Amino acid sequence: MAAIEDIMNEISRYVPITKAKNDLLDLIRQIESVDESVAVTKNGVPTAVILSMEKYAGLLETLEILSDEDTAKSLRTSIRQARKGRWLRSDEVFRR
Repeated sequence: MAAIEDIMNEISRYVPITKAKNDLLDLIRQIESVDESVAVTKNGVPTAVILSMEKYAGLLETLEILSDEDTAKSLRTSIRQARKGRWLRSDEVFRR
């Protein structure tokens, strides 16, 4: 599982809750146009994240994939093999 520091590195910027409230329409337009994630802070502490629908859809898709036990197991095996330098050529993967 990702560490909180890794998650926070994915945040494009931080916006105080008062500014987010006052500038919500502009904030949403900016998030849509550049596909970023914005953390909303309360008293300097991130309490919520606003992200584009594209990022949200990708997050849901990732959760769906990882919730399938067979798929998750296959991914873990592939990651272990890749870390050991055990790669397959494309012709090996797509044999007919």
